[in-house]
Amino acid sequence: MDLDRIIFRPGDVNLARSPLRGQIEDETFVLGAFNPGFTRLPNGNLLLMVRVAEALKHPVQQDHVAALRWSHGRFQVDRHPKDRIDTRDPRELRVAGGLHRTIILTSLSWLLPVELSPDGSRILAEHYDRAIAPRAAYQEYGVEDARISRVDGRYLMTTCSVSSERICTSLYTSANALDWKLEGIVLDHQNKDMLIFEGKVAGRYMALTRPAGEIYLIPPPGADFLPGPAIQLAQSPDALHWRPLDTGSIRPRRGSKSSMKVGGGAPPILTPQGWLELYHGVEAGEVVGAYRTFWALLDRDDPSKVLRLEDETPLLEARPHISPELEPHRFLRNIVFTTGIVEHGDDYLVASGEDDIACRLTRIPRSRFA
Repeated sequence: MDLDRIIFRPGDVNLARSPLRGQIEDETFVLGAFNPGFTRLPNGNLLLMVRVAEALKHPVQQDHVAALRWSHGRFQVDRHPKDRIDTRDPRELRVAGGLHRTIILTSLSWLLPVELSPDGSRILAEHYDRAIAPRAAYQEYGVEDARISRVDGRYLMTTCSVSSERICTSLYTSANALDWKLEGIVLDHQNKDMLIFEGKVAGRYMALTRPAGEIYLIPPPGADFLPGPAIQLAQSPDALHWRPLDTGSIRPRRGSKSSMKVGGGAPPILTPQGWLELYHGVEAGEVVGAYRTFWALLDRDDPSKVLRLEDETPLLEARPHISPELEPHRFLRNIVFTTGIVEHGDDYLVASGEDDIACRLTRIPRSRFA
């Protein structure tokens, strides 16, 4: 297969088989098919759990703004008065005034399992009958950004569930990575990047987390780190009940290309050198900033110890030239958001979202991390 290519695009989604069909009369389209969870199935094939952001084609009308929402077992369209709504961002509409920053999502996300050949070169099947759509009140605006880990033969998938009630991390479990059981909320406080390690540490499940907030306290003068969202650690006896650890892991570093914020990317995997973590670092820029993939090695017995941190030279950056056919549909740029890693011979296969629009698959030699 190619070393680095787009493997799944918005045009590959068959909206006639969307979970929304038969319930929504308004015309929709795929805003993005991106940020896929990634794992190897028991049969040896690969699985992408693609986030499909399905959007209304005409959300902004003369006197109102429309938004998709799931409630009590059905999808519906809400109509909000147009006054005081900023409609410039195609992903989210900002509501002016009020006590808190409030947005209207222009899309609702659901997850599509896409089965690939063992080397990732071909799409073998798209499992619409096993798509994961909202089914709880805390998922009324969608299920986003799956991350899949395999621990002791069981698949664990974390997702970001979004609603007007809360933004949280929910957990799904499976024996085969195709039939999933929703276990419920495992982390609250707007935690969007929970990655469960692919293996236990001292008999316990371990995870990277990334709680968000509106206020960050300034570090002491001369500190190497900056305030902002950072990667933290948590542990659990059963993958359901999580306790944050006292020591953190990775923070935005002054002068680096991830000085705005950092967050987990692929679930950590164990290598001879330690736990390998591919994470995203964000540099301030237009709209949302530039997202790049960096990497770190964490101690195998105490992952709070960072053995090596590579946050200067990106492992992955956005590459628009590998997908020129997507150019008319791009609404964001300079974004690569890595979400999974799988071993493949002497290489790793790395899955990412490219510019919040498509799924990218990259082959990287294992020797790159020696």
